[in-house]
Amino acid sequence: MVVGGAFVAILTVLGVIPRLIQISRTVRLVNVYGGTIILGTLFGTYLSFTQITWEQPVLILLIWGAIHGIFNGMLAAALVEILNVFPLLSKRLGLEKYMVILLFAIVLGKISGSMFQWLVLMR
Repeated sequence: MVVGGAFVAILTVLGVIPRLIQISRTVRLVNVYGGTIILGTLFGTYLSFTQITWEQPVLILLIWGAIHGIFNGMLAAALVEILNVFPLLSKRLGLEKYMVILLFAIVLGKISGSMFQWLVLMR
C-alpha cells in the first residue's frame, strides 16, 4: 500500500497525468483517463493478492508488453519533461535538433524492456 500510495503521490504532485493529457491532446477523454486509472489500479491490486496465473499465447503477450511499454515510455517522457531534464540536457550538449529521436529511443527502450520481461522473464 505504501508503494501504491507513493506512486499516486508522484503522479499527483508532479502533475504527470494532466501533462500527459495535454501532450497527447486528449482533453476530451479526461473521464476515460480517470476510469482507466481506477480500474487498472483495482485490477492490479486484485492480481497482486491472488494466485492467478495468466498463461497466454506469445502474440497476446507481445500486445500486452507493447501496451505496458508504451505507457511506461509515455509516463517516463512526461515525467522527464516536467522536470525539464531534456531541455536543459539538450541545450548544454547541443542536441536540440535530435530531441524527437531521443524521446523515441526512450519509448522504444521501454517497450523492448516490457516485452523482454513478459516474454522471457515471466515464463
